[in-house]
Amino acid sequence: MKKTYLIAEIGINHNGDIKIAKKLIDNAVKAGFDAVKFQKRDLNLVYSQELLNSFRESPWGNTQRAQKKGLELGSREYNIINSYCKKKKIEWFASAWDVNSLEFLKKYKCKYNKVASAMIVDKDFLIKVSKQKKHTFISTGMSTTKDIDQAVKIFKKNKCSFELMHCVSTYPMSVKDANLKTINGLKKRYKCNVGYSGHENGVAVSLAAFALGISSLERHITLDRTMYGSDQAASLELRGMVNLVSSINIMSTAWGKEKIGYILPEEKIIAKKLRAHIKKQN
Repeated sequence: MKKTYLIAEIGINHNGDIKIAKKLIDNAVKAGFDAVKFQKRDLNLVYSQELLNSFRESPWGNTQRAQKKGLELGSREYNIINSYCKKKKIEWFASAWDVNSLEFLKKYKCKYNKVASAMIVDKDFLIKVSKQKKHTFISTGMSTTKDIDQAVKIFKKNKCSFELMHCVSTYPMSVKDANLKTINGLKKRYKCNVGYSGHENGVAVSLAAFALGISSLERHITLDRTMYGSDQAASLELRGMVNLVSSINIMSTAWGKEKIGYILPEEKIIAKKLRAHIKKQN
């Protein structure tokens, strides 16, 4: 069974603090994730001026603009992240939410791109991402079959490697809404690798997704689920991260191979003892 690529989604859970971002990177390394992922936005492209000027109470001020600006990392912080991840020997990449952010991230030469569920409906954006020819993770939350069809068509046309990620865009997601059978549905329809991007509490749903043979698994991570932020409650703290990765490693070992009728050498010794009372039959 091919190894599932494990992505620790830091997103905006750093709360604009590079020290928190570093601690989250450290925790991802400790837990055994393969990569950490961030999010990058040009606020004036992603949000309307009306929304940015509207009221929102936060640690950074009383407008949406102040709150979103407080959560946004710039060149200085991403330069540090780039160097720090190299030092820690862990991949990093980010989901761009607009063309300016996509251009901004180019200079870091990350191995992967990520299309967030919000961006799968933007045809022009998808074309620009696919033309970069980087392997791309495409989340399918809030998407119709038509939306996914269009994204797959674009990436295939531009011969850009990709995989879909089954996703339900609620935070936190209710277990009853997981619909993990969709993973197999996506595999059948698009004949491609399919991962899972989860926003649920705990690790059970993610482990069930893993058992379905996903190619990648993405989970939000946090230092403390009670911290400020809309994604914190749907995130895993270090203990949960370790539990998830160690459980996946155990399951991966347990898969083994299809060996019908194979008897372990240790079993032969036990069989001799337990079957000693049975007469040999022709």
